[in-house]
Amino acid sequence: MNIAACRKPRPAHGAAHPIRWRTTALALLGALLALGAPSHAAAAGAGAAERLHALFKDSWQKELAADPLAANYLGDNRYNDRWPDLSAAGIASRQQHDRDTLAALRAIARDELESADQLNYDLFAREYEQRIATAPFKPWLYQINHQGGIQTLSEVTELLSFSTVKDYEDWIARLDKLGTLVDQHIALLDQAVREKRTQPRAIMQRVPPQLALQTVANAEQSPFYAPFKRFPESIDAANQARLAAAGRAAIERTVLPAYARLSKAFNERYLPATRETVGINDTPDGAAFYRERIAFHTTSSALTADQIHAIGLAEVARIRGEMLKIKDQVGFKGSLQEFFVFLRTDPQFYYKSGQELFEGYLAVSKRIDPNLVRLFGTLPRTPYGVRAIPATSAPNTTTAYYQGPAADGTRPGYYYVNLYRPEVRPKYEMEVLSVHEAVPGHHLQIALAMEQAGMPDFRRNAGYTAYIEGWALYSESLGEELGLYKDPYSKFGQLTYDMWRAVRLVVDTGMHAKGWSRQQAIDFFKDNAAKTEADIVNEIDRYISWPGQALAYKIGQLRIQGLRAEAMRELGPRFDLRRFHDALLGSGAVPLDLMEQRMRSWIAARKAE
Repeated sequence: MNIAACRKPRPAHGAAHPIRWRTTALALLGALLALGAPSHAAAAGAGAAERLHALFKDSWQKELAADPLAANYLGDNRYNDRWPDLSAAGIASRQQHDRDTLAALRAIARDELESADQLNYDLFAREYEQRIATAPFKPWLYQINHQGGIQTLSEVTELLSFSTVKDYEDWIARLDKLGTLVDQHIALLDQAVREKRTQPRAIMQRVPPQLALQTVANAEQSPFYAPFKRFPESIDAANQARLAAAGRAAIERTVLPAYARLSKAFNERYLPATRETVGINDTPDGAAFYRERIAFHTTSSALTADQIHAIGLAEVARIRGEMLKIKDQVGFKGSLQEFFVFLRTDPQFYYKSGQELFEGYLAVSKRIDPNLVRLFGTLPRTPYGVRAIPATSAPNTTTAYYQGPAADGTRPGYYYVNLYRPEVRPKYEMEVLSVHEAVPGHHLQIALAMEQAGMPDFRRNAGYTAYIEGWALYSESLGEELGLYKDPYSKFGQLTYDMWRAVRLVVDTGMHAKGWSRQQAIDFFKDNAAKTEADIVNEIDRYISWPGQALAYKIGQLRIQGLRAEAMRELGPRFDLRRFHDALLGSGAVPLDLMEQRMRSWIAARKAE
């Protein structure tokens, strides 16, 4: 899991945790088995449960140790003096770890576990089976994309606390080791060229300006030097001077030469070899890779690209009808296309400065928070804040994204908003965007899951895209129940976002399975949504670099909406929306089929009360 993997958008093509390593899980399991198994059935069951949870803990801790960036995201700073290993040996170790861990799991008798642990067993197996299934497609060769990667690695400072001398010394140690990580990425770029597993040129042309921000004239201009410009008062002047000098030296000695090597390799070898086409089906095993990505992101192997495309077209038609009603309500006399142009261009819908836009997001968040008790019986203890997306990635990334809190509660969640070019960030989207990224969307769901102390760590931090993004998109429909969308333009903004996710079903499958061009996808998007052209281009380029991920939102939303309708129909006047939401969120993220099983059991139990 690199830094981009832990926020939206996450890295292209990779599984939820693209950096893995070998574990000694089998050795640990052998040691536990050597203790001897109790003779009677109950004791045998307890022994199986102990071995299972020992495997969970051992694997989790070893994975954090080997992926310091994943640890940083979760607020674990034990490994702040190192980077992940993306060498060929490191990748091979990850694959061996996956096989060893799955073998260790299979050595535990599932039928000796209680039902809760049988569920944990099944989900853990599913995780490792998925990793093994993905490995033949070599997702690590797609590590870099225009939204993030080694060229924006300096943004990891957003996750770190610089409050002690050790924090700075760890950072200096990391800077001194950055050359190795950069060289590993260069090796991956060269391998991708040899195997024709490159990203498309249309999106890779965005990377050289990002690299230029790293290849600066002197150390103090480097984004990696930023922590040395803001020492806390608790660090005395002598230490500040010493640490700043050491930081400058490490950047001059290691960081700047490394990024010069990366820029040369990228511009001279990788970029000229990138492919002209945009669909992943145009790479080796690309059609099979896309089918695997659909199954991974939607948590359903039953859905085909053709079926998803058809669902998208039907949703586009339905939402278009709702949009026409709003157009008529506000008295606009032109066509829907002309209404889109009006919304994209009229100055009344835009702030003039990034600061005004930021203050607007803060105000929207404050309006939402007090009304959550209407819809939820259980709210997370962990707060969230609002931050601007860093300048290094803002021009090439989406309108907003969410970054989760530290697992131990020492860092809040953050709702990151894009302030680049405020003249293309419409006011009418701000309510629906905040509902999706902050509360009751990502922050509420993810923070609640992380606070489930009784679940294994891999469950508390599960990344099932269809559940997580389906919940966030479903949350957008709760805006009216939260007192939002009172302005018809804001309601149109909510429809625009719903349309946006329906369009995704069409253009993602269009480009990656049906041979659509980038321009064809852009035109379809522009014809059906009022989002600005800058947003549309960024979105299409995101889908190009990240096949299948965009399908999860609408597929998950439709399944959750279907469950709510089913519960209302079955329970009638006894339906309680707060209890429904609490039940839905109580398990943390799970695959959609399991979510449906759990909620139908909940409905049956409520009927029997």
